[in-house]
Order: sequence, then C-alpha cells, then structure tokens
Amino acid sequence: MATLAAADKAEFAFVRDTVEVSDPVLSKQAATLEKAGYVEITKGYVGKRPRTWLSLTAQGRRAFTAHIAALRAITEHTR
Repeated sequence: MATLAAADKAEFAFVRDTVEVSDPVLSKQAATLEKAGYVEITKGYVGKRPRTWLSLTAQGRRAFTAHIAALRAITEHTR
C-alpha cells in the first residue's frame, strides 16, 4: 500500500517490481485489498497491450494513514 500511497495510480508491473513479488502474489494481495475496499483495480489497454492499474481508494488511504500513525506511536514509546 505504501507504493500506491505515493501516486494516484500505479501500473501492476511497476508495483510488482517495486515490492519484488511475483505476478500471482501481487494479484492475490490486490484482490484481497480490493474486497476490503482499500484498492481499486482498473484494466485497460495501452495501444494493443493489456494493462492493469492499482490505486488506493479513499478508504484505503485512510487505513494506510492510520496504520502509519500507529507505527509512529509504537516507535515513539520505544525511544
């Protein structure tokens, strides 16, 4: 989700390469996040080539922001 939080949308292949996972692993995670309402999956074409884009929903952005805040709170207590 951190990769998606940095942009409006990201191409599937870019996310896969950035987080260093296989297509099936990313596909399964994206589908799970989509069912939870955190990610939107958009399919289309660039020229004649099929492409898939991933983007965080508003709910996904809120959840990610809350998660980061919780992690920061934990690290502040360990200092």
